[in-house]
Amino acid sequence: MVIVMAPDATSHDIDSIVELVTSAGGEAYVTRGVSRTIIGLVGDVERFRDLGLAAKPGVADVLRISAPYKLVSRENHDSRTVVGVRGVPIGGDHVTVIAGPCAVETPEQTLEAARMALAAGASLLRGGAYKPRTSPYAFQGLGEAGLKILADVREETGLPIVTEVVDAADVELVASYADMLQIGTRNMQNFALLQAAGAAGKPVLLKRGMSATIEEWLMAAEYIAQQGNLDIVLCERGIRTFEKATRNTLDISAVPVAQSLSHLPVIVDPSHSGGKRSLVLPLSRAAIAVGADGVIVDVHPSPETALCDGPQALLQEDLAELRDLAETLAALTGRGLTPAPGHELAGL
Repeated sequence: MVIVMAPDATSHDIDSIVELVTSAGGEAYVTRGVSRTIIGLVGDVERFRDLGLAAKPGVADVLRISAPYKLVSRENHDSRTVVGVRGVPIGGDHVTVIAGPCAVETPEQTLEAARMALAAGASLLRGGAYKPRTSPYAFQGLGEAGLKILADVREETGLPIVTEVVDAADVELVASYADMLQIGTRNMQNFALLQAAGAAGKPVLLKRGMSATIEEWLMAAEYIAQQGNLDIVLCERGIRTFEKATRNTLDISAVPVAQSLSHLPVIVDPSHSGGKRSLVLPLSRAAIAVGADGVIVDVHPSPETALCDGPQALLQEDLAELRDLAETLAALTGRGLTPAPGHELAGL
């Protein structure tokens, strides 16, 4: 069950509902959005009905949600959510390009990749300071030193930062630098990390687990939302199948399916799904054409020397084509390409 509070509901109104539900033996999770507050209830639904919640001050509606993911479901939120990342919108009438190096290596490499991202039409910079890898011998990232590099590059270019956090103990540190926290595929069901990220007060980019169903993906988002944070962007990044011709299999149908089940924005990662530079632009076309709210791609000034995922990184000659296809397909689907913030100031 979900209680939708009126836009003019006071803190006292909200606290009164929480106290009432708690006194009845239930639990109440308050999630505050831009325009309204939602309270998710856990417990005996029949007992909640006897509380007369619909008549309480500040209550706009009481909904019985059949989906197991109450807060991120379309059942309680008819309109699609637009998530703002330091003023950059993801969702709604926009197609947002997120680009940057898979891993932060040096200040020079990261700044050059950020300039490439701007040339590709990106409005957000992605870059990994912490890298969970399949092999323990692979490059694991620079840690806080990488976060400092990203912050310096943000200052130079104006691009907000999206970066991964891999441990609940690191959330506070990463959130002190990042504008958006990324939860990677290997951590989609790391529930302690999801809860810590949800409570950090920053938007969260949640990648689908490589073997996760769409329901499991949305349930992972619910862990974040239950901490009071609905600024969540879902990312389809390819799933593990029997096919070996690509790094992962891009489940393009997951975009409209997730959008029909949830009000959250859905973007696509064509770099990690295809695993090859030659596949990134075709998969980006498919993603935007099917209605994705954006794409997140790897770029690198020297992919042949990259410490992480060089074969899938776009080169300088790919950037204009990516920007053109994003602008063209966005227009064909009745949307516009999200502009980059502050690029005039950076002289780019």
